[in-house]
Amino acid sequence: MTIPPRPAIWDVAIVGLGPAGRALAHRATALGSTVVSVDPLPRRSWTATYAAWEDELPDWLPRDAVVTRTPRPTAWTTRRHTIDRTYCVLNTSVLQSILGSGCGTVLAGRAVDLSPTSVQLDDGSTLKAHVVVDARGTGDSPDLAQQTAYGVVVDPDTAAHALAGEAAVFMDWRRDNGTSPSDAPSFLYGVPLAQDRFLLEETCLVGRPPLPISELATRLHDRLRQRGITVPSHSDVERVRFAVEPPPEAGRAHSSDQVRFGARAGLMHPGTGYSVAASLLCADVLARDLRDGSNARLWPWKARTVASLRSVGLRVLLNLDSEHVPEFFEHFFDLPPQLQAAYLSERSNPRGTLSAMGRMFRASSGDIRSVILRSTLRREVR
Repeated sequence: MTIPPRPAIWDVAIVGLGPAGRALAHRATALGSTVVSVDPLPRRSWTATYAAWEDELPDWLPRDAVVTRTPRPTAWTTRRHTIDRTYCVLNTSVLQSILGSGCGTVLAGRAVDLSPTSVQLDDGSTLKAHVVVDARGTGDSPDLAQQTAYGVVVDPDTAAHALAGEAAVFMDWRRDNGTSPSDAPSFLYGVPLAQDRFLLEETCLVGRPPLPISELATRLHDRLRQRGITVPSHSDVERVRFAVEPPPEAGRAHSSDQVRFGARAGLMHPGTGYSVAASLLCADVLARDLRDGSNARLWPWKARTVASLRSVGLRVLLNLDSEHVPEFFEHFFDLPPQLQAAYLSERSNPRGTLSAMGRMFRASSGDIRSVILRSTLRREVR
């Protein structure tokens, strides 16, 4: 491989080129920093489905990065709810193209050792930078809570039949997927991917360990058969598995000299698994700090407080009995839209997050309250 000309010391070196790493490279380059990025397979195409609430997306992201928008999607718990926000599915290939343009120098290689100012590669070479950013994601550790999902891509008519005409379903916790109240729960997620493509996906929100993808596939097909649908054998399939919390050795960006970003830094919401929108929104903040040499502002005290509250929410989800999960989410979707948004999307609104959690606690049954109190008063021992 021919190494392009490079400065003796880069302004920023980024390790990992998923959406978070690409976004930071793109924004840091736009701000005039010299940027080098390293990834074992930097040209691989992204195939995952990325989605976000429209109000989470940064102003700099072009509109064509969004392929579908659904105002007021539906959720099912013990009854039907309407979510008063617009839900977007991102155009993965367009997003990758946008973030891949004007992003500095990209090298194919595997980082074997990182320090705050250097990256050692597996070919023996070393990159030096004023700041090294670790954006390698969460990894795949069985010790971490994970989300798993199995989905099939169908035509809009099939989706309309499966979802009873709903434009999109964010969560459907009804148990027509062949399970009993004692089984670990999973929900149906249904969103349009394009004008002629629709994703129907059975999802285990969080688990340690999570439900196997094979079990989710069985549940999805059972659910669809109950709704009078047989999925063609040639349908495209999506399989999902990722951790919803950062690995212990990575820590958070505010806890050491090593700068981290994206899911690696704890930007992933531990209760939903969403991180792409947060990474896109925070890329400018970190890029400006890196350019100006100021302390990273990703984790001011308000953001740290919100992260701690959300970690309590994750422990609640992991500790709830299966039969109580639909009721728990019923109380969530009964919250005013601004409190739903505070918990799901706002990293620096501890008052709103705490208010959402307080309202859910007061609305919950005694059994759920007990789980919330235990999860709040003591940290989970893994």
